[in-house]
Amino acid sequence: MSVSAPPRPTAKTQTTTESPVLGDQPLRRPDTRSAQVMTRRAWWLVAMNFLVPGSAQTLSGNRRLGRFGLAATLTLWTLVVLAAVAALVWPGLLITLGTNVVFLLVAQILLLAYAVLWVVLTVDTLRLVRLVKTRPGARPAVAVAAIVGLVLGSGGAAYAAQQLLAPAREAIAAIFGNSGPSVPPSNGYYNFLLLGADSGLGRDSMRFDSISVVSVNAETGAVHITGIPRDLAHVPFSEGPMHDLYPDGLQGYVSATCGWGPGINQLMNAVEICRDGGGTDLYPDAAANGSTPAIEATKDAAEGILGIEIPYYVFVDMKGFADIVDALGGVDITVQERLPEGGGPAYDGQPVEDWATGWIEVGAQHMDGDTAQWYARSRYTTSDWDRMRRQRELQEAILAQANPANVLTRFQQVAAAGEDLVQTDIPASLLPFLVELAAKAKEQPVQTLELTPDGAGIDTDEPSAEAYAHVRELIQQALYPPSPTPTPEG
Repeated sequence: MSVSAPPRPTAKTQTTTESPVLGDQPLRRPDTRSAQVMTRRAWWLVAMNFLVPGSAQTLSGNRRLGRFGLAATLTLWTLVVLAAVAALVWPGLLITLGTNVVFLLVAQILLLAYAVLWVVLTVDTLRLVRLVKTRPGARPAVAVAAIVGLVLGSGGAAYAAQQLLAPAREAIAAIFGNSGPSVPPSNGYYNFLLLGADSGLGRDSMRFDSISVVSVNAETGAVHITGIPRDLAHVPFSEGPMHDLYPDGLQGYVSATCGWGPGINQLMNAVEICRDGGGTDLYPDAAANGSTPAIEATKDAAEGILGIEIPYYVFVDMKGFADIVDALGGVDITVQERLPEGGGPAYDGQPVEDWATGWIEVGAQHMDGDTAQWYARSRYTTSDWDRMRRQRELQEAILAQANPANVLTRFQQVAAAGEDLVQTDIPASLLPFLVELAAKAKEQPVQTLELTPDGAGIDTDEPSAEAYAHVRELIQQALYPPSPTPTPEG
C-alpha cells in the first residue's frame, strides 16, 4: 500500500503561517471564530496604536490612513529629536523659535491637528478590534486601554498646544506686540527702567511708586539694580525735551487746578495730567513705540541721574502684582519688622491698630500674592528707604521662584498674569537674547545700589549737582569695577 505525500500548502496557508505576531493567524485576516485569537489581536492593535500611531491601520486596516498616520508620527518624533539636539548644541536657535509668535502659532496648529488625527486613528483602531468577537471578560479592559492611550497621546498633544504654546504666544503678542526698534547694548549693558505703580486705592491719577534701573551685562548676564527714591527731587534730565524745559532739574509748582512737586514720581502729572495734549508735543513717537510721554520723561530723568543710556522700560501695575506671585506659587521672604496691612490712617495720629486690616509678622514667611503686595506697599509705619528695600527683596524673591520647572508647571497662570501685569517697549526681536541672559543671571548674585542718604549719601529733598555727579561715579564703579592688579610671583 503506497503512502501519499502530504498536500503542499497553498498560498493562503503560507500567508497564514508567516504572521510574526499571532502565530498562525494574521492581523489582517484573523479567524474571527476564535475569541482567543481576536482578543490577542485586539491587544496588539491597541498597543500599536498607542506606541506608533498609524501602524495598526497599516497592518490590519486602511493602508492609506495608516501611512498618513505613520508619516505624521515619524515627522513629530523627528522634530522632537531635533529639538532635543538643538537644546544641547544650539540652544539659541530653540530660544529664537520659542519666542517667535508665528512659529508658536504654526506649532500649535500642527499639534492640534496631530491630536485630532490620533482621535481618528484610535476610533478606527477600535473598529478594527471588533470587540464583539473578543472574550467577554476582555472587552472592557481593551476599550479602557484604548481610551487611556487616547487621553495620554492625543490629550498630551492638545495640552501642549493649548496650555503651553497658546499662552506663550498670546503673552508675547500682548506684551511685546507694540514696541519700538531693537538697539544694541550701551557700553556692554542692556539698561531697563523698571516702574511700579498702583492705579487703585482711590487715586485720580497713576504715579510711579517704585523706580529702578536694571542693568544687565550683555556678555555675562550679571545684574545690577539701582533703586531711585520716588520723591527724589530736582532730578536732572539727559538731552531732550525735558532738559530743554528744565535745564537745572525738575522744578514743581502748585496751581488751583493742577498741582505737582519736584519729585521724580510727579512726572506723570508734570508731563501728561497737567499739560495740554498729554505730553504728545514732547514725545510724539511714544505711543507708536509702545510707551507714554510720562514714561519717556522718566527714562530721560533716570539717564540724567545715572549717566547711562536707558532705551527700554518695563512697567508693572501693582493692582495685578498679586497675580504673578500666586501664579508662581508664592514667594519666600524673611520679614525684619512687623508690618500692617491696610490703606493707612484716616487722619493724622490715628493709631495703627484702628486702621490695620491685618499684620505681616516678623520671621520667615511664604507669602501669597495678597501678602506680598502689602509687603511691597506698606509705608505708614516705616520709611521710604525700608519700603525700597522690601521691594528689592521681593524682586529678587520672584526671580528665585521663577525657575524653569516652576514656570513650566504653572505656565498658563504665569503667562496670563504677565499679560495683565506688564507693559514694555522691549521688542520681541530682542527676546531670545534676553532669555539667554536671564539664564546666566540666575547663576549670579544681584548687585544693588539704593540712592538714599545711607546708600549713596544723597539728600533726596535737596540734592546738589555734586551729589548727582557722585551718583554717576558710583554707577560707573558698580558697572565697570577695576580689574584686580596681578601680584608678582615669588
